[in-house]
Amino acid sequence: MHGRVDRRTVLAGAAALALSACGAGSRAPSATGRLRKIAYAEDHRDQYGVLGLPTGTPRGIIVLLHGGYWLDQFGASLMDPIAGDLRTRGWATWNVEYRRVGAGGGYPRTLADVAAAIDTVPTLGVSGTGPVVTLGHSAGGHLAVWAASRTSTTPGGAPRVRPARTISLSGVLDLTTAWSEGLGNGAVIGLMGSDPRAGASSYALADPTRLVPARGPVAAVHAEQDDVVPVTQSRDYVAADTRAGGTAQLVVVPGGHFDLIDPASTAWSRIVQQLPGR
Repeated sequence: MHGRVDRRTVLAGAAALALSACGAGSRAPSATGRLRKIAYAEDHRDQYGVLGLPTGTPRGIIVLLHGGYWLDQFGASLMDPIAGDLRTRGWATWNVEYRRVGAGGGYPRTLADVAAAIDTVPTLGVSGTGPVVTLGHSAGGHLAVWAASRTSTTPGGAPRVRPARTISLSGVLDLTTAWSEGLGNGAVIGLMGSDPRAGASSYALADPTRLVPARGPVAAVHAEQDDVVPVTQSRDYVAADTRAGGTAQLVVVPGGHFDLIDPASTAWSRIVQQLPGR
């Protein structure tokens, strides 16, 4: 992941401080205040999420999926600033870590982890009957929209939880085009292990654009000045989903790639308008 390194560094540093408060460095579930680290599987140290609760009864729960071109150099702490903001708005947050490339991840393991983390939501004990929303940034946008298109044959199997809404923030939504354009210095090959010509069957199960229509509403939000993931990734996905009978919508917001996970940005003020009940 390249571009706007200064903003990424600031956001990641602030997020790391917040995550350290809930014991993210340990394997066992831990709690400080209203944050808890909970394992959703037992095969790898990165199969956990951080559950955060707002004051009062939650409006619902938002599953957060971080970006970083699926690489292990980037983690769930990237999403902590917006997780905190969402809790002030009354939402519970489930900030998911998953196996990444370089640390046991890659196809199909990364996708299976995301499937398991989302399917764990009903067991988290979040009170209330509000909706489940999935929100992912960059490579996490890929994972969120992929999860909205799961079937019995995709990694992780048929979903036990169907999010009421999926929000992709500058997501990598067309793996084949991302591969051909060399996005992330060849990150798609790192995730998939082969290019679309050699691994056609796996791309058919991992590429959101090949899995249209999504099984629920998708908002493909993209930063207008994004220099990391081009806006064509969202625009082309929405076109493909619409042609297939889906209801995905393109939402272009001001700013760059990392403005989308900055709760002080104009982009974020537009993003929260995509949440149910607004």
